[in-house]
Parts: sequence; C-alpha cells; structure tokens
Amino acid sequence: MTPAPLPTDRAALLQRLAAPRRYDLAVVGGGASGLGVALDAALRGHSVVLLEAEDFAKGTSSRATKLVHGGVRYLAQGDVHLVREALHERVHILRSAPHLAQPLPFVMPTYKLWEAPFYGIGLKMYDALAGKAGLGRTEWLTPGQALRLLPGAQPRGLKGGVKYWDGQFDDARLALALARTAAREGALLINHCAVTEVLHEAGRVAGLVARDAESGREFRIQAGCVVNATGVWVDALRRQDAEAAGGSAPPLVAPSQGVHVVVDQRFSPGDHALLVPSTADGRVLFAVPWLGKLVLGTTDTPRPDVPLEPEPFAQELDFILREAARYLRRAPTRADIRSTWVGLRPLVRPGGAEGGDTKAISREHTVLAAPSGLVTVTGGKWTTYRAMAEDVLARCAEAGVLPARGPSRTAGLMLVGADTATRSPALSRAPGMHLYGAEQAAVAALPGAERWLAPGLSEAMVRFAARHEYARTVEDALARRSRLLFLDAAEAVRAAPGAAEVLADELGPAHDVALPAFQSLAAGYVQHGRVGMA
Repeated sequence: MTPAPLPTDRAALLQRLAAPRRYDLAVVGGGASGLGVALDAALRGHSVVLLEAEDFAKGTSSRATKLVHGGVRYLAQGDVHLVREALHERVHILRSAPHLAQPLPFVMPTYKLWEAPFYGIGLKMYDALAGKAGLGRTEWLTPGQALRLLPGAQPRGLKGGVKYWDGQFDDARLALALARTAAREGALLINHCAVTEVLHEAGRVAGLVARDAESGREFRIQAGCVVNATGVWVDALRRQDAEAAGGSAPPLVAPSQGVHVVVDQRFSPGDHALLVPSTADGRVLFAVPWLGKLVLGTTDTPRPDVPLEPEPFAQELDFILREAARYLRRAPTRADIRSTWVGLRPLVRPGGAEGGDTKAISREHTVLAAPSGLVTVTGGKWTTYRAMAEDVLARCAEAGVLPARGPSRTAGLMLVGADTATRSPALSRAPGMHLYGAEQAAVAALPGAERWLAPGLSEAMVRFAARHEYARTVEDALARRSRLLFLDAAEAVRAAPGAAEVLADELGPAHDVALPAFQSLAAGYVQHGRVGMA
C-alpha cells in the first residue's frame, strides 16, 4: 500500500526550523548534490536540515539534457574513471524511480564509411565498462534499419548507423522525489530560504543564519557540520567563510553553459534519440524525445559570471539549429522553438587555471574541507549524485565534523512515488498522471482532477504541488512540478492565471504566488524568439 504523501505546510516547516536544536548536518543548496547528501545522511540516522535560497533544482539540476548517462563524449576524452562510475550509478537512478527515469535507445546515424566501425567499437567499450549494469547491447544498423528507428533523420548520404543504450529522466521531478524521500526519513528541507551567513565559534563552523524569502524572518541554526552544495555558486559561500577567518578562497569553479532548444517531436518522431558524436566544431549534438517534445542540444560555452537566469547566446541557438538541419530531414527554425533552457555547469578549475576551453575540463566532482570545517562539493554530474553524496559524507567524517555512522543505504532505495507494480509509460510520451507513479490516486482524489489548465496539467496537480511538493509560486508549479515552461513557454503563459488562482486557494489569498514575475519571465522569451526557461 502506498503511504499517504507527507504535507509540506510551510508554517509547520518554519516552526520546526525555529525550534532550538543542534543539527548533525546543515546542507546549503537544494540541487541534486545537496539533496543527495541530505538523503544519504538522514538514512544513516543523522539529524539534517537543508536550506535552498530559491526552489529545489531551480538552477543547474532542472536544466540538464535529461539524460542519465555514462557520458560517451567523456570516454572519447579518455576519462574512463568518470564513465565507469557514471555507468554503474546510472542503474541506481533507473531503479529508484522508474516513473521518472528509464532506459533510452540512441541511434548514431553515420554518413561516412569509417564512422560506423569507429564509433561502434567505442560504444562496445562503453558496454564493456557498464558490465552487468548495461541496459542493452550496441548494434550496427543498415541505412534502412537506421531510418526505421529514426524516421526524422536525413536520408541523403546515410551509410548506416549504430544503436546503443543510455537513460533519460525528468530531472526536476527526480530532485523533488529526493527531497520528499529525505523528508520521509526525518530531514527538514525548506526552499525559498537563503543562507546569509556562516556562523563560527573559535574559528570553526558552528551553524548558519538563514532568511525566509517570504516573510524576511531570520533563523539561527546550530550545526556540527555544514556542507556547501550550491553548485556553480559555491565560491560565494567559500569566500564568506574564508574572510571570516581573515583569509581568502581562490575561485574553484569555471562556469560553462549548455543551451537546449525544444521543438515539436514531429522533427524526429519515435522513441529513439539521435546522437551526433562530433559536430562541425567537435561538440556533441543530441535530439532527445522527452515528454512529447524533442530536445535539441547541447552547447558548452565558457562564461565569466554565474547569473541565476542565464540567457542563451545568439550564436548558441544558431549552432544548434544549424547542426540539427544537417542531420534531420526537416530543418527546425527559430519559429519552431517552443522553449529553451540554459544550464550552468559547475566545472572545477584544473589547478586553479583561469578561463580556457571548458569542453576539456573533467566533469568529475571535487570535495574540499576548509580549515574552518566547511565542506564544499561541486563539479560532477546528475548521474553520479549518489556517489557524490557518499564522498561528501566520507570527507565530513575525515574532517572530524560529522560522526561516521555506517555505510550508505541509498543503493537500491526506492524514492517517494516509485511504482514497482506497473510498467511506467515511456518518458517520450506527453506529460500526464503517469509522472506521479504510485501517487496517482492521491492526485486524482484532489479537487479539480478533471479540470485541465493545460495539456497534461490539471488543477489537482497544482493542488498536489502546493500541499505535498513545496510549491510556493507559479514558477515552482509550472517550471519544476509540471514541466510546462520547459516544454512550451507560450502554453505556460496561458496556463499561469489558472495556476495562480489554484495556488492562492491553497496557500491563502495573502500569499504572493508571483504571477506577474512569471508572466514577465516567460512572455519575454516568447517575444524575443527564445521562448522558455533561460
């Protein structure tokens, strides 16, 4: 029997935060790495609080390419350790939430005679590194077979193809499942609550000061261990911590951004993704069927700043559309774009080097303990979040800021909503109730289950987001509980007033659901031809 979903009443959460206590662990940052640390620590019996300044997965963790993968391009770069780790972690994600993460077949169409044997041998190595954690075997395809699997591929000059397997997921909803599972295990998680200061006693980290974004109320939180898991923004907290001791912290992150473009699935119909291993400038291009649309990307562009809302550079959109036109039978144009999103990648600077080509920087994660005891984790990738959490807790124990309490228990753990009784529909399908897994009945029981605010989004889903999924704003509901903003920004603009009405009914008329801010965000992208979540 599926347990009743836990309520996420904010007043009750803040009351718990205000209560005097000393936590074993305080995590700053509600992305994949921070949520993974919180869940692992809670499962080991630690008292845990996690604070997120914006919304869970608001940054990088909701803006991935939607792939749970070992990283074919990293194998080409010789990063065998990262690929092997990711391939073995991949299977843990797929098993933990089968309604949100599933195997995905890829086809690499080949247009030169040498490509099929060359890339096929590399993908056979990929299979070998996966071992028993593999999802399917690599196959060589004839031109006819390749076109049957990829009917949208460019047939002119096609010599054949190679089929292999990886995985895909709904990144924001998986992050939410991690948060809700950690809460089930006793952790206190609060979004829209920014950490403003690191507390010190005798030169050692002793806790945090946080401010509720809605009321402005401040909280002083005592904690024996503080983990900085703010992704591409980790350097800000590291600097503050170092300056409190009269020192400095050189930059750790070399930011890179990846742009993704969403078009209708008619440009590449079917359940197979397309991979181009080497585009005109050596980058990888994906065309991935996801939630009824087609995701094209990604780019890898260095940038000197780390804005909360990064925008795609014009040349990045041009690059994606130009390369897609080379490999798809029908060439998408800017007029066909339904949404875009930009994800900032927290790449770790090699030896503190400034600038450079971020394509060459390793995606492996780094865990550092400062003299004050502040533990920072950054780098890595979504697929390895669980292994990153294990490394973080091991480093906390080595630094003497968190007692060791047995091994990790996250391997094989089923996350909230996981449904093992029925086979989940493919994630290439349009969004709907199936994304709620074992909690579909709980959603359907809420008022408005038959009132649709947009395709795949009911009034009941918004109510569920407010009651059980920490949603506080229209953006929370339409960007990360529903993925409507990531799929079709214009449709999200149309659905926003209805979603705001439901949220106000759930959270109270005095609560600001930030409808004008959302409308400005989404409508601005539509107006400027770069629709979606930038």
